[in-house]
Amino acid sequence: MALESARKFALQNAVLHGGKADPKAVLGKMLAEDPSLRARAQEAAALVERVVADVNELGLDTQRAELAAVAPELLEKIRHDVGPKELPPLPDAIDGKVVLRLAPYPSGPLHIGNARAFVLNDAYAKRYHGRLLLVFDDTIGSEDKPLLPEAFDQVKEGLDWAGVEYDEVLYKSDRIPLHYEWAEKLLATGEAYVCECDAETLRKNREAMRACVHRIQDVDETIAMWKAMLAGEYGEGEAVVRLKTDMAHPNPAFRDRVLFRVAVREHPRVGTRYRVWPMLEFSWAVDDALLGVTHVLRGKDLVMEDLMETRIWDILQVKRRPRFVHFGILRFKDLELSKSRYRKEIAAGRLTGIDDPRTWSLQSLRRRGIRPAALREFVLSFGLSLNDIEVPAETLYAENRKLIDKDANRYFFVPDPVAVEIDGLPPIERVKAPLHPDFPGRGVREIPAGPKVQVAREDFEKFRGKEVRLKDFCNVVLDHRARFVSMPNKEIPKIQWVTHGVNVHLLLPDATDSPTPETRRGLGEPLVATLKVDDVVQFERVGFARIDHVSKAEVRAYFAHR
Repeated sequence: MALESARKFALQNAVLHGGKADPKAVLGKMLAEDPSLRARAQEAAALVERVVADVNELGLDTQRAELAAVAPELLEKIRHDVGPKELPPLPDAIDGKVVLRLAPYPSGPLHIGNARAFVLNDAYAKRYHGRLLLVFDDTIGSEDKPLLPEAFDQVKEGLDWAGVEYDEVLYKSDRIPLHYEWAEKLLATGEAYVCECDAETLRKNREAMRACVHRIQDVDETIAMWKAMLAGEYGEGEAVVRLKTDMAHPNPAFRDRVLFRVAVREHPRVGTRYRVWPMLEFSWAVDDALLGVTHVLRGKDLVMEDLMETRIWDILQVKRRPRFVHFGILRFKDLELSKSRYRKEIAAGRLTGIDDPRTWSLQSLRRRGIRPAALREFVLSFGLSLNDIEVPAETLYAENRKLIDKDANRYFFVPDPVAVEIDGLPPIERVKAPLHPDFPGRGVREIPAGPKVQVAREDFEKFRGKEVRLKDFCNVVLDHRARFVSMPNKEIPKIQWVTHGVNVHLLLPDATDSPTPETRRGLGEPLVATLKVDDVVQFERVGFARIDHVSKAEVRAYFAHR
């Protein structure tokens, strides 16, 4: 316990003071929380020194994430004391003149891993009273990452739920003629060329820092080959447009990088109208300039895009260009976020759909009862740091808990019930329990009571033969034939119970090999049958959940978190 106490107070102190905890302050907090440690103050001080040294080695964002996981109430106290984290200003930003853009690739719905990009862009657009463009990056992708017709609406649905306010929706597939115009201007400068090398030759040349044989062809020949590409005289993989860059560049991927390729596949919006498609960097060099984007906010892993856009603008002497602003990568412990994998597993029937709780899509977060404001506060708490951050999902849950706890009424839910008969119970037909213990004015609920009850198997096996309190009811020595002890509340373990009720299926977000999400089945107290779809409740000692389906036969709920 002393180690846990030292760790949480060290994390709190570090977060409060820019990442560096003070051992004396941490020790003082520990002694105030547990005065019995004063008799071992020297030993406690030595422990604190070790813990503080370890905590101070962590980055500030990691410290904040761990504190949110182990002691969210301390993080909340910090936020209450110092206020919300302020985003740094954007360089050269002018109020009312900022233009930002989101660039989703429509291969599926947005998921929690995309949140940092869209929340930060939205927050800055609102801060500067600027415009936010939603530009679907729907150029033809690889065969294992196809464009999906339904993904366009799925992306918009997720952004709308998250409270992202975009001013205009555009599609790269509508802008291909503009990209062709810019391609011809670039080819005319002699700083780009058409290459017929196969992928393996291209790779070997890059690794050897050896120029392609097509690099020295004259502009007229290059233009003729480009027109042949547009005319359909090349198949997939037979020709690409490449930008002339330094073949000795430290990053092999930057050496004569590909700008256009042939893709003979049907597009969900424009069919087979085009067969030559721009790569991401070229399309953004065109559109960031033409759309008047002032700032590009992107992950620091996309610096290659900065280099490519800048190189193209320099060649074409583009004067008006945006500023690049980067942020670190946000990762989640124990979560695998892959749209392609989810798509395959949905097709195979191993996931029920995009809102399956195991996908971590925005649709699944909504279905579980995660509030958009919680997602927003979660992302903004990390600011615009360049540090990569790895956090547990509990960090998001801590934000959501603050929002839903006050609204979520309490109910009993007994998973995997075991029948218990109470010997010696005085005549009693019902008991009263608060709808919410912190808000007595909200009222009480009446729960049918009697000598025959159902308790959770987990509780039965854990406490069998021991005295427990059936919460808000009575105290018994637990067994199949339990012995009544007394009615007044005692400081003993408390467990849930029902005499009868409604069938409840609680779907969990755990990843399993089952074709349906893991489900906890059991009985809810009778009032659970009166709940409505979208109600968020707390099943006591189980966790928060959103009601997804209500019928006479059953109530189905999606587990949010504890």
